[in-house]
Amino acid sequence: MPASPAAGHEVRLEPSGHAFTVAPGETILEAALRQGVGLPYGCRNGACGACKGVLKSGTLEYGEYQERALHPHEKAAGKALTCCTQPLTDIVFEVREVSGAKDLAIRTLPARVEKVEKPAEDVAILSLKLPAGERLQFLAGQYIDILLKEGKRRSFSMANAPHDDRFLQLHVRKSPNGAFSGYVFDQMKERAILRFEGPLGTFYLREDSDKPIIFVAGGTGFAPIKAMIEHCFHAGIDREMVLYWGARSLKDLYLPRLPGRWQQEHGNFTYIPVLSDPLAEDRWTGRTGLVHQAVLDDFTDLAGYEVYACGAPAMTDVARETFVEERGLPEDEFYCDAFTPSVDPRK
Repeated sequence: MPASPAAGHEVRLEPSGHAFTVAPGETILEAALRQGVGLPYGCRNGACGACKGVLKSGTLEYGEYQERALHPHEKAAGKALTCCTQPLTDIVFEVREVSGAKDLAIRTLPARVEKVEKPAEDVAILSLKLPAGERLQFLAGQYIDILLKEGKRRSFSMANAPHDDRFLQLHVRKSPNGAFSGYVFDQMKERAILRFEGPLGTFYLREDSDKPIIFVAGGTGFAPIKAMIEHCFHAGIDREMVLYWGARSLKDLYLPRLPGRWQQEHGNFTYIPVLSDPLAEDRWTGRTGLVHQAVLDDFTDLAGYEVYACGAPAMTDVARETFVEERGLPEDEFYCDAFTPSVDPRK
């Protein structure tokens, strides 16, 4: 018998068979997180498409979302975003579950700004110190939400690996009219107190695979990729790894020596920087063009790989499409964190 609206509706997941109840007013994702069910998600505001699944039976109410996250033909085929969708009946929903993140408690904590470094004129690296005796348990690649006034949030990936958790490291790009980034660059002093919620997101390293890995970073999308790579080295993961880091000009590769050092120290790691618009003074002799195109140029077949991509949606969207359609990458082996526009969290 279907659940009554007052009691909520049941969601049964395929292929796992897991079931949980969505209370009135809740989205599917909110209910899943509340009950420890590991559904994939990224932005939580209908902008990235990471939480997409397929409605197999029942009826849904669709909330607001961006069309590029769920195209009309996908919606017509029964696909839906769990972050902005509520069930109107009991439903059966097909989605790939996440086992790694569901056991991590999402917490709200204060943090003190221990250090502010500016390796580039428009990039700040924040080192945040938690209260004495506190540590945040997270997976390499996840993010936190900085909690601002009036309920606003700004999301930043943690650039430190979980084992290196004395400080949480955030890479902040200066954004025109950015409320938080403007504060970081113009007003923030060391020892300032911030509040955050985390860990969040399902962009993290899948360690139950032995496939070689291609990392694709655009700009400060390097932050979570850095955490993943450093975790691999710490954990002794010996899979072949290639990092493509794309930026406009040489100064935008704001930690240029670090991946170069990784390559010298680890035989299973290769670093390929790619500049889309190098300056004359860069005297650049390396790869040029768009970073996803560099991957396409180097690999004719991605069927046996995993790809982790982080950066602007323009990059991650075309990377997903071309890697899957043109190079045979299995769609469920493309893991992505798109820095969605700051109408919501990422300014």
